[in-house]
Parts: sequence; C-alpha cells; structure tokens
Amino acid sequence: MDDLVDPEDWPGRDRSDAELDAAYNVRAKAGEERFGRLMARYREMSDAAVDGLPGHPGVVYDEASGERLDVWGVAEGDPRPAFMFLHGGYWKALSRADSAFMARMLHEQGVATVVPDYTLAPEATLEEIVRQTRAAVTWVYRHGREHGIDPRRLVVGGSSAGGHLTAMTMVGGWQRELGLPEDVVKAAMPFSGLFDIRPLVRVYVNEWLGLDVRRAAALSPELLPAERRCRAVVAVAEHDGSGFLEQSRRFARHWGPAAEPMVVEGRDHFDVVLDLADPASRVSRALLGLVREL
Repeated sequence: MDDLVDPEDWPGRDRSDAELDAAYNVRAKAGEERFGRLMARYREMSDAAVDGLPGHPGVVYDEASGERLDVWGVAEGDPRPAFMFLHGGYWKALSRADSAFMARMLHEQGVATVVPDYTLAPEATLEEIVRQTRAAVTWVYRHGREHGIDPRRLVVGGSSAGGHLTAMTMVGGWQRELGLPEDVVKAAMPFSGLFDIRPLVRVYVNEWLGLDVRRAAALSPELLPAERRCRAVVAVAEHDGSGFLEQSRRFARHWGPAAEPMVVEGRDHFDVVLDLADPASRVSRALLGLVREL
C-alpha cells in the first residue's frame, strides 16, 4: 500500500452503516427467489458447458492448501490461450463447479478455460485467498503448457469477490517473489468487482472477513502499485448494487488508458456474467477481443 494513503480516508466513509449495507447487499437487492434461481443456473449451465469437453479436472495447483482447479476446452498438440475465471460469493460461497459456464463458448473459439477453487472465508483469511489466487496464476505459468495452455497468453477475470481477486493479480509487487514475469497476466476482465474494500469493514460481509481498515486497505487493488498496467475491460451491470457501480467506475479511471469501462445494459449483479456463455453477447465479444490482442 502506498505510504501516502490514509487508510481511514475512503470514499463513502461518511455514510451510515445502513446506507453502506444497502450499497453492497446485492443479494437483498435481487431477492431470495431470484438469487436462488440464478445460483442454480450457474451450476446447471456449468455442468452443460463442460459435458464432453476435453480437459483436466481436479488438478491440485497449490500444495500448501491442497486446492484444485479444472482446465477445460484444450486441444491435442495445440497450446491455447486461457481465460482464468475466479468465482464470486463474497469470498465465502460458490466453487469451481459453479463457474465454468463459459467453457464451451470459449472452447469453440479456440480458448481454454481455467476455474480454480479457493478456500472460503472464514476458514481462510482474505490474505490467504489472495495468495491462493496468485498460486493458481503461478501454476498456469509453470504447468499450463503440459495441460494444453499457452502460459504466455493468460487473461484473468472474475465476478464480484472474483473481480477483486482478478484485480489482485493485475497489480504489481507480487510476481517477482514467485519467479513470474511482471506481465504474467496479459489482460483482465473483472465483473462487478470490489477494488477498495475498506467500506466492507462496516457492512455485514465483515462477519466472515474479520478485517480492520488497515488490512482492508492493504488488500485493496485500487491502492496498490502497478507500474505495468495490462489491458482490462472493467465490466459492471446496469442494475448492479450502487457500491459496485461506483467502485467499477472509479477503478476504470484509476487504471487509466489501459482500461475500458463497460456498463452492461439490462443486467444485474448475478446474471451479467452468465452472458459469457453466449458468443454474441457484448461481454463475450469484449473478452474474445482481449484474447485476440495477445
């Protein structure tokens, strides 16, 4: 974290706790019936997408935690560019099994899909979840080729909490200690991400994160150094929670000319990412554009 950043001085700090809860409680905004239906669709669409696809499911990518990832949509003798998708769930829910709904679309476009699990909160701290995410990137760089992936062509993306984790792979300062090139993540596409997590210290999410404001600042990608800024599409849904809309707009400005902000019309926090199953959707076209630039 930049020493010039005051961890106590964050946008929206003057709002009441109730106002902050409303800004970030997208489950309540969607309603329990719609939320449950969409979570079921995540799993159903993921199951359908990977049915019969060539791949390498259940690979241990991190010996320390034993966490696993799935690789889908590879081709014999043809290392493919890869899209790594980091699931959301406010760091405490969902899994890789709910997160492969784009795999068939990408396979048909010549792109592999990598979907890691990470240990969920509160069993793991957010610092540990970030470490595991970066370990998954490290695995792709070191072992991707033997699993049908070109490690020089990696795009990372994720939704909600996964958008935060995506951005934690975009920033600098961690690659060297893992023996990775600074540009190991060539491009990124966070959806409805959280880039300054200090507001979450005062909302219900902190029941399982247990953060104080200084730890939250140190885990906020908007506050972390990034000498190299990869190409990024910073996507958010038109009907997203107000906190997510504000954070996505601010992070896109922060990332500068390398970022393309995208507000996806007619979508909310939970269904926007499902558009990745449709090659004609705006978000799929943007993702494929990132891949083809590599």
